[in-house]
Amino acid sequence: MTELLRQSLDYFLSIDLTEAAGLLFGLLCVYFLIKENILTWPTGITYILLSLYIFWTQQLYGDFLLHVFFLILNIYGWYHWVFGKMSGKEKLAVKWLSIRWNAFYIIVSLAGIWIFGLFLSNVDILFPNLIPASVPYWDAATTSLSVTAMWLTARKKVENWIYWFVVDILAAGIYYYKEIYFYSLLYLVYIGLAVVGYLEWKKLAKEKAL
Repeated sequence: MTELLRQSLDYFLSIDLTEAAGLLFGLLCVYFLIKENILTWPTGITYILLSLYIFWTQQLYGDFLLHVFFLILNIYGWYHWVFGKMSGKEKLAVKWLSIRWNAFYIIVSLAGIWIFGLFLSNVDILFPNLIPASVPYWDAATTSLSVTAMWLTARKKVENWIYWFVVDILAAGIYYYKEIYFYSLLYLVYIGLAVVGYLEWKKLAKEKAL
């Protein structure tokens, strides 16, 4: 624990302005999402643009491509929250998924984990110049579940927080295993925010169902 705190402090003291801004906007977009505030989308887009720069300069091309997809979903989510209003409602309502749709998203997410995990497991065969993936199926799990979570966020479904909760637990463990301790601590914070977000949106869904 002492080593973790020491490395986290060293990282914090050496972090550049782009990374610091990325962390700030990353936390802000989650805070605004919990509050069902439209500002979650512009802050989220700012976070993604900063992350795209960081991932590209660090040669993290998988994360770069994932965040390009996130950028598209953030733009869609912003549009859908503003213009996807239900008839007679002031704004798009927070709702639960039906059992059928829950089953659909679970199956799609698991299929995504298997397909992307298989790809990452063989990425060095397909692209001989690349270093083999370190934890392919764990990496695939966070990627697939993040895509599902982002889509459900854009659709204002309460279950998005459950997916984010699982993603945050996996990511915290992966970053700790890879000795990226500051990001591991950051995702521990995200775990708490996912719980808060779930409880807040659960209450909103109940209120709007009355």
